[in-house]
Amino acid sequence: MKHIALLSLTIALGSSLTFAADKPVIKLWPDGLPEGSDQIPPDRAAAARKKTTEERIAFVDSPSITLFRAPRDKANGCGLIICPGGGYNILAWPKEGLEIAEYFNSVGVTCAVLQYRVPRRNPDLPHAEPLQDAQRAIRVMRTRAKEWGIDSKRVGILGFSAGGHLTTMAGLHWSKPTYSRVDDADDLSARPDFICPIYPAYYADENKPGPLSDLMKVTKETPPTFIAVTNDDKLRGYNAAQFYIELKKVGVSAELHIYHKGGHGYGIRPSDKPVSTWHHRCAEWMKVAGFLTKK
Repeated sequence: MKHIALLSLTIALGSSLTFAADKPVIKLWPDGLPEGSDQIPPDRAAAARKKTTEERIAFVDSPSITLFRAPRDKANGCGLIICPGGGYNILAWPKEGLEIAEYFNSVGVTCAVLQYRVPRRNPDLPHAEPLQDAQRAIRVMRTRAKEWGIDSKRVGILGFSAGGHLTTMAGLHWSKPTYSRVDDADDLSARPDFICPIYPAYYADENKPGPLSDLMKVTKETPPTFIAVTNDDKLRGYNAAQFYIELKKVGVSAELHIYHKGGHGYGIRPSDKPVSTWHHRCAEWMKVAGFLTKK
């Protein structure tokens, strides 16, 4: 992961990170945020900027994707949007973004790590504006598919914790317009071809067993799904199981791994727990499902 240190060391405490490595950064909204976007008050924005470190981005008001192209000798045409977690308040940038892109590059997947808007703008619907960013990122990847060597019908999205929730919202609410058309990219579908929520949060109450959130409405058009979570991560394993059952009911292809121990927020960093290998299971699932088949 030779790029990661260089990428994460060149931090600008402004609205986004500046990179010294050769990774293109593409702004999602070149002419400004969608109409009606909430603005963070200047004092809160300044306080958030000060919390940015090498491990976290604490303020984003200019959403973007950072492109990690798969090596030519391994590229198979699959594209993946990666959504770091952080409670919709920060982005765990290297652990749940850059390191993940490096791994999926190694299995031939071209990745775009998403900087969606943080901290929370809407306390009641914290995913609302990040969902605009996620939908736009999927469309931008599709419109650049030929340039980036991607099959526009094999574009997925993977995220962690709040990013796992955002990933799920992108898979469940893709048909609902969240912003007005910007350019030709927005004529393309925002439906991901597969979704991979990893230790996803906010599916339901995480402290008391109960039904899934009203936002968790599964249909036959919900994309194929891979989920990884642990049994000791509050009730997130329980809630992920409920989601899996709903997918099964309508015939959506899905795979769920509930590991015994591991807690929350581990990314793919090594440990003595089997959950540290979830990304290999995910790549295996993608391969069996045909998403890694070069065409």
